[in-house]
Amino acid sequence: MEEIAVVENKKVILKNYVDGIPKETDMEVKLGETIELRAPKGSSYFLVKNLYLSCDPYMRGRMRDFHGSYLPPFVPGQRIEGFGLAKVIDSDDDNYKTGDIISGIIGWEEYSLLRSSDNLQLRKIRLYDDIPLSYHLGLLGMAGFTAYAGFNEICCPKKGDSVFVSAASGAVGQLVGQLAKLHGCYVVGSAGSKQKVNLLKNELGFDEAFNYKEEADLDAALKRYFPEGINIYFDNVGGSMLDAALLNMKVRGRIALCGMVSLQSLSSSSQGINNLYNAIPKRVRLEGFLQSDYLNIFPQFLENVMRYYKEGKIVYIEDMSEGLELAPAALVGLFSGKNIGKQVVRVAKE
Repeated sequence: MEEIAVVENKKVILKNYVDGIPKETDMEVKLGETIELRAPKGSSYFLVKNLYLSCDPYMRGRMRDFHGSYLPPFVPGQRIEGFGLAKVIDSDDDNYKTGDIISGIIGWEEYSLLRSSDNLQLRKIRLYDDIPLSYHLGLLGMAGFTAYAGFNEICCPKKGDSVFVSAASGAVGQLVGQLAKLHGCYVVGSAGSKQKVNLLKNELGFDEAFNYKEEADLDAALKRYFPEGINIYFDNVGGSMLDAALLNMKVRGRIALCGMVSLQSLSSSSQGINNLYNAIPKRVRLEGFLQSDYLNIFPQFLENVMRYYKEGKIVYIEDMSEGLELAPAALVGLFSGKNIGKQVVRVAKE
């Protein structure tokens, strides 16, 4: 009988449910568990070695004891999961063979057993010499697709539109701004540091950018950059920035509600929106969306964004943390703006 290798499988677990902003101490890197390096015969599972993990703000919603969302909560004491890239080590699933690189929802651990039927948004990755593998989590992955689908399907851009993007140097915002420029729009972004503002203007091609932390009056700041008003607001933060934007929308403006990363709590109404009335006389459309609603246009997205990247029409900024031990800090850092660009964790070398 052949001997099956057994290895330690380090993992990140959620200790307890969290209501506010998560802290590193809400998670723990757990050692000592082992895994066989094979997929059980007749199980239809396949075993992967995890290479890269994506840190995304939506994961915070899965850390609370709330079962009415589009994704179930994590289970305290068990590993957390999120989008990632992995290499197939062994397979009992005819769709995946040893050596395949896949993206989808994987465990925050060194090895994961996955099953096609578990709705993990799995797909095989084609490797390109001129595109880093990790970009399949950001530019060519869920974050990039969120930007593409949200901007094109919800915002309905037209040449000459005035576009405002919050959290503009993040995983989604950086691409929204560049897509808007390619549409011939005037684009302004907000971010939380001087370094990020410089990045937006000098590397990402935004027309203007400002540090929201230096603005005592967000309404006045928006009036400075949009004296005629805003056609499109791509909202990644909610809160007071959304409130200020509502005062500055043009007639028939569009607001894509992508994220509410500024909210201290997702379950208590700690901060209301005061200026919603303005949506009536201005006939503003506010629409929330999930990238998974638009998976039918994913091939079109891949083709277009890959072409833009290869032609040098867009750039993508990534923030890489090395090692599974740093994953909790990397995830938590999203909520204080520590990351510059798309936050990724490398678990293992390709």
